[in-house]
Amino acid sequence: RALRLAGGRSRCEGRVELEQEGTWGTVCDDGWDIPDADVVCRQLQCGHAVRAHGNATFGRGHGPILRDEVGCEGHERDLWDCPATPEHDCSHKEDAGVVCTEHQEWRLSGGRDGCAGRVEVFFRGTWSTVCNSTWYDTEATVLCRTLGCGDALQRPAFGHTLPGKMVYICDSLQPSLAQCYWAFNKSAPCYQSWAAGVICKGTGS
Repeated sequence: RALRLAGGRSRCEGRVELEQEGTWGTVCDDGWDIPDADVVCRQLQCGHAVRAHGNATFGRGHGPILRDEVGCEGHERDLWDCPATPEHDCSHKEDAGVVCTEHQEWRLSGGRDGCAGRVEVFFRGTWSTVCNSTWYDTEATVLCRTLGCGDALQRPAFGHTLPGKMVYICDSLQPSLAQCYWAFNKSAPCYQSWAAGVICKGTGS
C-alpha cells in the first residue's frame, strides 16, 4: 500500500502512483480534486495540496489504473481509505497528479539565460527570493547542479522584490537545496541581507 509521486521536480510534486501487490499503478482524474490531493500530500509528509492536476500533467504512467472516482473528504490518513471505484473507463492520459506545499522548485531570473540571475524559489504556492547571508559556494553549486548548469562561478547580489524570503544552509553538496537546512520567512538570518544570485559555469554556452 505504498504511495509515491512521479514525474515531478521534487518528491512533493508529480503523478500519483499506488502500489498494489507489488505492482505500481496510477489514479484516474475523474472526480480528482483538492481534498483527494490533500490526503496524498499529508500521507507523504509534504504539507497540504496547492493543486490537484488531471490529464497526465506529469506524463502518462504505466501499469494498472487502480482507482477511479476517488472521493476523499480530506481528513483520511491514507488514499486507500477514500471511497473509489476499482472499475474504470480511463486511460493513462487521465492520470491524476498533485503539487504539495512542501514542493520546492528554483529558477534564475534577470540573467542572460536560465543559468544566471537572481535565485527565486517556488514554495507554498508562491515565488520568493533567497537571502544571501548564508549563500556561499556550497549552496550556489548545489543549485547550479540541480539546474543542470555545472558549478557556481560568481554570486552577485540583487534586491528583494518578492513577498517571501528563504534561507538555505548546506554543510555538504546535497542533491538539492531542499535537502539542506532551510527556513522560510524567518527575519533573523535575513536581516539587512540582499537577495542571492548566481552565475553558473554553464551560462552563455
